Amino acid sequence: MHGNIIIGQSGGPTAVINSSLAGVFKTARDRGAAKIYGMRYGIQGLLEHKYVDLSEHIRSDLDIDLLKRTPSSFLGSCRYKLPEIKEDHEIYKQIFSLLQDLEIESFFYIGGNDSMDTIQKLSDYGHLVGSDIRFMGVPKTIDNDLSCTDHTPGYGSAAKFIAATAKEIIRDGLVYDIPSVTIMEIMGRNAGWLTGAAALAKGEDCEGVDLICLPEVPFEPEAFLARVEELLREKKSVVIAVSEGITTADGKYVFELAESDSDANADAVDAFGHKQLSGVGKFLADLIAEKLEVKTRAIELNTLQRCAAYMTSRVDVTEAFQVGGAAVKAAFEGESGKVAILKRISEDPYLCITGCEDVHKIANKEKKVPRQWISEDGMNVTEDLIHYIRPLIQAELSPMMVDGLPRHLILR
Repeated sequence: MHGNIIIGQSGGPTAVINSSLAGVFKTARDRGAAKIYGMRYGIQGLLEHKYVDLSEHIRSDLDIDLLKRTPSSFLGSCRYKLPEIKEDHEIYKQIFSLLQDLEIESFFYIGGNDSMDTIQKLSDYGHLVGSDIRFMGVPKTIDNDLSCTDHTPGYGSAAKFIAATAKEIIRDGLVYDIPSVTIMEIMGRNAGWLTGAAALAKGEDCEGVDLICLPEVPFEPEAFLARVEELLREKKSVVIAVSEGITTADGKYVFELAESDSDANADAVDAFGHKQLSGVGKFLADLIAEKLEVKTRAIELNTLQRCAAYMTSRVDVTEAFQVGGAAVKAAFEGESGKVAILKRISEDPYLCITGCEDVHKIANKEKKVPRQWISEDGMNVTEDLIHYIRPLIQAELSPMMVDGLPRHLILR
């Protein structure tokens, strides 16, 4: 028998973040956790005393299966940055007092890079004051930029959606016998893993996207325009995938090159100081239209790429569930200040196992696409990246359909 646990979700949602929640819940329940609490809206909600007894909302194995198929964050999320411990002890005293009142033995936080910052700070403070509470991170991010893990749950399903969408955009561009250029703007601040997934569209029935521009390589407008002009001499429809965070050689975001004094959000940042990125697709489409005098359009996938549960990868859903379970197992065996990770131990057949890594090696670190996986001219990716991604998008987990639409588990 184990004590009480509490689970939170943080950062941007994914199609499989709730599968990790299901993994934590079911494993903790099966291993004898007394009570399983859920934070409403992450650590920020906990500070406002917003939490629920999850056993009252997840009542059966059918609910667990439905939760695995439910996109976005079942518990709600936040983007809340805890202060440095040396700067503000009071907020930590408040959190630990709440956890003690709830008799919490283990604390689980499902999220990405910034969420692991929260786990790091809470575990460090717990060590400082001699607390027995165990703090474990469960990885989640479509950006796939967490270090020390082969990949992150959420990425495989987002990659599957992007590749499938790219195929459909390519087909759409072939409808009319006129020259055109389509820009797909894909999420990715400093790491181009998501945009690189557009390369998977290429196959026997699809020639694939023509250019892929990632933030790992400085963007050169003149070289880009020259390459697009060359492609237009070879074919009618050109489709280009670009990361929202591509920058010029001097570090300026490409979308900032547009003259948009009226954009009130131009300098907006979140709680972690991340600039809000948007508009590179339209800027490049307008640039091409002006310089090359050709029809263009920009398609911003935006939030659609995060939570397309009808396009989930079964591999992704399964691994998301497994890392949730692995975090519980580790915590119940006495681990703290760790993050559950995935280790690829075989390529053919593909096989990943779970493990744990020190949160200090993961929090506030970024894993980028290796330069050798990007073409020499910086405008495409190599087979190595495609080989890395392909196993992660395999198979499907069909939604539970009711009256023609997917059924989700919701917190009432």
